[in-house]
Amino acid sequence: MLSSCKSVFLYYKEIGSMKKEALSSSSSGCKTRILAIKDTMEILTGKWKFHIIGSLMLFEKLRFMELLREVDGIGAKMLSKELQDLEMNHLIRRTVLNTKPLTVEYELTDCGRTLGPIIDEIAKWGITYRNTLYHKSETSESLV
Repeated sequence: MLSSCKSVFLYYKEIGSMKKEALSSSSSGCKTRILAIKDTMEILTGKWKFHIIGSLMLFEKLRFMELLREVDGIGAKMLSKELQDLEMNHLIRRTVLNTKPLTVEYELTDCGRTLGPIIDEIAKWGITYRNTLYHKSETSESLV
């Protein structure tokens, strides 16, 4: 838990011109946790990955053009790149169907499906956050 990590973030102390020395009192468990979060963020970073994963969670299997229509605003080249990244990280499975013309289907792997509860929690947080902002701006406008 975060409470067991007294110092989650590294603090830097200026030394000389531009050198910095990391000061950290974090335990090895805390460092492991921070590395795991960093790895996760590197895999899931970007504007489109959550939308792609969310679409595949909802529809289970989608073809490339269906994903292109589902993920509003993404271009074919970017979708292709993001799908390759997700496949490389074992979050989605790409299946080439023996049809004419060839079609490709994408689906979440077992590992990709484990992101379901995380995405659900992020969505809940986002809804709460938007509601908080909306009500704050409503209150501010009524005071003017």
